[in-house]
Amino acid sequence: MKDPRVIFAGTPEFALASLSALVEAGIVPVAVLTQPDRPAGRGKRMTASPVKRFAREQGMPVMQPATLRDEGIVAELQSLEPDIIIVAAYGLILPQDVLDIPVRGCLNVHASLLPRWRGAAPIQAAILAGDEISGVCLMSVTAGLDCGPVFASAPLAIAADETAGELHDRLANLGGEILVAKLGDILDEKIKPVPQDDSAATYAGKIHTRDAHLDWSQSADDLERCVRAYNPVPGAYFFADESLRVKCWRAACIAGTDARPGTVIASGPDGIDVACAAGGLRLLELQLPGKRRVHAREIANQLDLVGRELS
Repeated sequence: MKDPRVIFAGTPEFALASLSALVEAGIVPVAVLTQPDRPAGRGKRMTASPVKRFAREQGMPVMQPATLRDEGIVAELQSLEPDIIIVAAYGLILPQDVLDIPVRGCLNVHASLLPRWRGAAPIQAAILAGDEISGVCLMSVTAGLDCGPVFASAPLAIAADETAGELHDRLANLGGEILVAKLGDILDEKIKPVPQDDSAATYAGKIHTRDAHLDWSQSADDLERCVRAYNPVPGAYFFADESLRVKCWRAACIAGTDARPGTVIASGPDGIDVACAAGGLRLLELQLPGKRRVHAREIANQLDLVGRELS
């Protein structure tokens, strides 16, 4: 299909990679859907999404409805007569009357190898589970949660020390690449989507701050993955006492001891070693409230932690 009419729906940096790849390939959307501006930062100033900022810079029309379950919004989208709606980390559910608008349907850029890790946080879920492979899928959007048939996929190995932020950036770029490479064939119906195996589906729910609280009754392997999975958002954390909440940005597994889980067994130039249910965790990069990130040795010099039980 020559010069397709595309509506793009996306909000964060992950979506921006796909949108910018489309524009670079000469496919400029007739409109961009993104979430309404939100308060952000310490000052809670209203902030536009990365997708909105880029779209405005490129002169593309931007729509920011709070919901797509509005007859006026649906009518406006219908008037654009899109061939396809491309979705990437948009954040709003597309109701059936929106799914029915484009001639070639709606296409989602999803950051996992479906049916593994359907849902809101597939990148974090893959790291938490110790997966060695992640990837990106181009999926037909249906009424269910990430359960539509898949047009194309591209695998990506997860490095042993990779954080969610690092994996996010690589997957975002990969998503843009596979989208541009396959979009023409999808529009021309040269690729037939393959149904997912629902029996093999796993789910990655929305992340809450409480999920990032390090639980020392878990193994060191599990906790090290937690540190990586929640870097940069929301940031893994523990309490050095009842009120001192410390964020942990980098850690490594070490040999364990018979100490009670959560007990600081060593503290010095190499870091702060904590006993876990199995093995030990060496804290390498920490952040005290209102302070910058530092090597754990600086915290070791400030606080007498050996023998203390973290929570």
